[in-house]
Formats: sequence, C-alpha cells, structure tokens
Amino acid sequence: MNAQTIAPAVACRALSVRFVTERRTVTALENVSFDIPKGAFLSLLGPSGCGKSTLLRVVADLVNASEGACDVLGGTPEQARRERKLGFVFQDAALLPWRTAIQNVELPLEVGGGIKRGSSPTPRELLRLVGLEGWENSFPHELSGGMRQRVSIARALLGSPQILLMDEPFGALDEITRDRLNEELLRIWQETKTTILFVTHSIYEAAFLGQKVLVLAANPGRVREMVDIDLPATRDLAIRDSAEFVRIAAHLRALLGSC
Repeated sequence: MNAQTIAPAVACRALSVRFVTERRTVTALENVSFDIPKGAFLSLLGPSGCGKSTLLRVVADLVNASEGACDVLGGTPEQARRERKLGFVFQDAALLPWRTAIQNVELPLEVGGGIKRGSSPTPRELLRLVGLEGWENSFPHELSGGMRQRVSIARALLGSPQILLMDEPFGALDEITRDRLNEELLRIWQETKTTILFVTHSIYEAAFLGQKVLVLAANPGRVREMVDIDLPATRDLAIRDSAEFVRIAAHLRALLGSC
C-alpha cells in the first residue's frame, strides 16, 4: 500500500491558534496533533472554550494556524476550500427565507463561481437523500427545525465534498428530533462515504455517531485523548442501551471531568 493510498483526510501537527486583542492574547488551541482517515466519522467533544469550533474553522480555512500545520487532503486548507472539497453545516441552518428548499440547496451553484457538479447528485436527489422528497418547493417557514437542518446538510453535500464539517448542527433541536437526525446522518455518511468532522457537547451523540471521538481539554484547547469507538458501523439508537456503549460513555464522561 503506497503513501498516497494511506494519506489521511486531515492531519494536524503541533497546531496552535492564538487570537490577539487589544487587552490580551487568547490561546484557543495549543499543540494539537491528530489524523483522520479518509471516509471516517470523527466526533469532536469537549467543554465550552476548548477550541472545537476553532479547529473546525482551521480545517475550513476560515481561521489561520499560529503555529504548526494542518494538512487537508494532501494540501493546505486553502487549496481544499478553493477546490470545493469541503462542505460546512453550522448550528443555524442559515436558509434564505425567500427561497424554497430546493432553491436554498441550489445556492452554491450560483455564488463564488459556482460548483462544477459533474456526475454528483442533483439538488433534488440530495433532498431525497436527506428525507425531504416532496418538500422541495416549501419555504423555510413551512419546515420544522429538523427539516431546515436537513436542507442545510443537502446544500453542504452539493458538489460531493470529500470532507463535511459540522459545528453542533443539532444542538438547538429537541431530543426526539436530534435522535432521529443522528440516525439519518449515519445513513447519509454510509451512503456518501464522506469524511465527517462533527462538533458536539453531547457525550451520547459523540459516541453514537463517531468511529473515533477526539476529546479536547480547555484553557488552552488541547488533545485530552483520541478514543476509538468499538461499535458496529451500522447502528441504531438501541445500541445506546448496550453494555459497551455505556462503558464508552462512562469513559468519555471521566475524560471530560478531568479536563
């Protein structure tokens, strides 16, 4: 197996990020190192202020590293962004209220030079993928919070990005909707084979979704532990009652308690 075959989707080496204000310098991340294999699902878990969202933004080329390096798909984050290899889903669906669901998904085709779709799924196919067939012509105010996030995910998948970055996309949803979307996201990940980095404050969500969980400690943000999730790739919510899941969740809780 050659080096190109085994190259990770994301590789951070001694990554540090500092923000300088008029009053002080804040270290958001310090000496962070980890790899993410292509096609993997990584959950980022940690207390508020540990730099989870900052790390996601470094990968997305929205924040620059102060020290160290972040390699994305064999190049720089800027190269990955310019080549449209990244998709981003925020906590707020950020849909344009005057555009229908399908028109919101089509938006990346119209801005910044547009996306060369090639043989990748169409907006209509992506809405079907996220379970919104029949809702294509609905406006955001006609959709529930969970449905709006599905539109946001479909929009982020337009152009078949190789990496999907998700910053607490289900954090504002009720527990029932959140559980349902967790299962849907696993299905979408398995169908698309996209590498996913998923930020969450929820121990159960991190363990249920991730193949690995990167636990970050705060002040400054740093790696506490990379935890392998030894569960089947195909999961449903019932797995959270299993002894292995309970053990994993207890370990993650203990790690957070020592952060």
